[in-house]
Amino acid sequence: MKNFAIAAALTLGLSGAAIAQDKDWSFGDGETHEHWGDIRAEYATCDAGSMQSPIDLTSPDARGDIKLETRFGEASGKLALAKQKVQIDFTPGQGKGMTSGDKTFDLLQVHFHTPSEHAVNGKRYPMVAHFVHATQAGELGVLGVFFTEGSENPAIDALLKAHAKGNGAALSVNIDDMIPTDLDVYRYMGSLTTPPCSEGVNWHVADVSVEASAAQIAKLSGALGPSARSIQPRNGRLLVAPE
Repeated sequence: MKNFAIAAALTLGLSGAAIAQDKDWSFGDGETHEHWGDIRAEYATCDAGSMQSPIDLTSPDARGDIKLETRFGEASGKLALAKQKVQIDFTPGQGKGMTSGDKTFDLLQVHFHTPSEHAVNGKRYPMVAHFVHATQAGELGVLGVFFTEGSENPAIDALLKAHAKGNGAALSVNIDDMIPTDLDVYRYMGSLTTPPCSEGVNWHVADVSVEASAAQIAKLSGALGPSARSIQPRNGRLLVAPE
């Protein structure tokens, strides 16, 4: 998941204005451990934590239908661009979010990684969207949705058109265009996937993908570059998979 504090923009592969600003960490090749904890003390959890994300979604401890209700549809927001970051910050008060079990989460933003961060039985997808939510008490919940190459995606089209206008561009997207029609999820407790790698994040990862065209995925991949953290040890955490 992308760091909320970065205020830069990247336009590799896409047109539009950009503001350059460095951050003190970066993604590697997605395979080798990043050692972000060596950069500064505030990132120590990235290396020392026992509940880190992403993981390989394989060999689940249990199977069952996780009760997950979403409230998405059309939503407005602004584009936030930075190095290895393409993100939509949604306007508050639109009533968008999800309910997982007895927890109600409000949607804050969606950002993208290329390739996907989580793997399924060792396989990573070409792109993933992470829908970041929070409860009123500040507990984080994320819904991850994989993308595969196929038909053009209207929501990604709107995103790319806004990107051409640059950082801070206003846009409206139908979030449901980025959500599987039959939504079943893997469920486990993990962390942010970027520094400071804070733990206690309620992870939900859809078990089926949605489509975007090869050109759309290529444009976002060009903007983001390699932006997936290495797979982290599960360390005995409970993983529930859909039936």
